[in-house]
Amino acid sequence: MATDFLIVGAGAIGLTSALNLLQSGYRVTLVERGAVGQEASWAGGGILSPLCSWDYPESVTSLAHRGMDMFADAAAMLHSATGIDPEYRRSGMLLLPPYQAELAMQWCAQHQVAIQPVDTGDYLPGMKGEGLLLPEVAQVRNPRLLRALRARVEMLGGVFLEQREVQKFEISGDRVTGLHTAQGRLTADAYIVAAGAWSRVLLAEHALNIDIRPIRGQILLFKFDSPPFQQILLKKDLYLIPRKDGHVLVGSTLEDVGFDKSATAGARDSLMKRVGEIFPEWAGLQPVNHWAGFRPGSPDNIPTIGRHPHLANLYANCGTSATA
Repeated sequence: MATDFLIVGAGAIGLTSALNLLQSGYRVTLVERGAVGQEASWAGGGILSPLCSWDYPESVTSLAHRGMDMFADAAAMLHSATGIDPEYRRSGMLLLPPYQAELAMQWCAQHQVAIQPVDTGDYLPGMKGEGLLLPEVAQVRNPRLLRALRARVEMLGGVFLEQREVQKFEISGDRVTGLHTAQGRLTADAYIVAAGAWSRVLLAEHALNIDIRPIRGQILLFKFDSPPFQQILLKKDLYLIPRKDGHVLVGSTLEDVGFDKSATAGARDSLMKRVGEIFPEWAGLQPVNHWAGFRPGSPDNIPTIGRHPHLANLYANCGTSATA
């Protein structure tokens, strides 16, 4: 099977990398250890923003906001081409106290990001107090986005090899000459690692100073007849994301526990307690689902993007995404 690029990892990053390469005329094959789009890309909340941009290094926020500016057109293209709606929408994000109002207002003014003080009662009936509204923050529905990306990649001729765990890289001189999997050897002209939390393990001795580790995050899912609020809510590091059909995602935890993807009672109870501090009327309400996934954690949340310094045909597109 002749291909120009082999991409290891078929999550959102691997799929969008493949899409751009295919649109440029390259032949692309994606190799996935499990099923396409079923790890961190599926498990996250889909907030298209660093939770609070002023808490991140400039290198992270500049990259994140560049992507945010491109997302509306990209989602519309996917919807038009595939018929699958990723449910991209600018719902806005409402920050509930406590927060650093002066820092937030100053950062947003410097970076021309819309923000405004509001009365939370205007957005959450029955609630009183001040809040900060970021009206341009958007969200996307992860599973729909992943289905649309896969469909578009397939339409353009991309090939998927699922249940193919890469065991090691074959190296000759300054080039990768193949990938070894349990099902056999694969070759291409160039290779891209987009394996998220597994990237450092996969690269092994070729990872050099890449410091990426799995950080477990757990999310609860609730269902209402209609959305109980319209904006994403953020209180410290707790977020609540309303979907159009009445589902609400509540997350998330940050747990450095290795590759243990267990959904725990302790995390569930902690999230439920914090939700109850905002909405006492939710007491007794049971989530309809509870899951865990792995963020690719990296120092200062800075991702690794670019060519390997010693292997001329190996590239990395991995590390922390500053979105939830």
